[in-house]
Amino acid sequence: MDESLAIRARGITKCFGDVVALDGIDLDVAQGQIHGLVGPNGAGKTTLLGLLLGLAVADDGQLDILGTPIGRALATPEGVAGFVDGPGLYPSLTARQNLAALAALRGLDAQASGIDDVLGQVGLTDVADDRTRGFSLGMRQRLGLAAALLTKPRLLVLDEPSNGLDPAGKKHVHRVLADLAAEGTGVVLSSHRMDDVEALCSEVTILATGRIAFSGPLSKLAAENSDLDYRLLTSDPQAARRLAADTSGI
Repeated sequence: MDESLAIRARGITKCFGDVVALDGIDLDVAQGQIHGLVGPNGAGKTTLLGLLLGLAVADDGQLDILGTPIGRALATPEGVAGFVDGPGLYPSLTARQNLAALAALRGLDAQASGIDDVLGQVGLTDVADDRTRGFSLGMRQRLGLAAALLTKPRLLVLDEPSNGLDPAGKKHVHRVLADLAAEGTGVVLSSHRMDDVEALCSEVTILATGRIAFSGPLSKLAAENSDLDYRLLTSDPQAARRLAADTSGI
């Protein structure tokens, strides 16, 4: 595997019964790169993130993460951290206690694991001793990011990290991710918001029905779609043209 790659995926396929969630996915993510993953609900984003975090295994294909081939056992690859479908937190514990519990589960020394440092990184120092049951969605997202940073990951995988953040919180998280990438950490994040992707990512992969519709630099995506607002595939092009001709603005 190319040592400059944090992720190398070839022909990744994953099915759930008769549903094909991922269909022959190829993906390269360089170390020190923030790579955006976008697509509609049901496109396969969450399934792909789960594979990267070791929460599921592919049915077919080759997946290498941080230079290590990933087999068919459920396990979080060494050096990888993140969350899918939001971070899992203990609502009755404070932010600091949540991180201490996670540090203990990971075999880290709570005193030496840098809990205060990561709380400061994500801007939660002032609420470190507040119970998380009262946290907003954005605060929970930032605490999830802090939990991922405890292990000093070389690959960070995040599902909608800007979800629920106000403009100041979003700017704060973006700065944290940009700093991590500058230090050589690979970052993969999913988002429904192209403005977040444009602000953060150097490359983007667009998924649709489990397949890659586009993967490459944002500049290439913009160049290819400069005159295109929407592309519509229909089973009856003639009827679609008649309908479009009678619709203002098209």
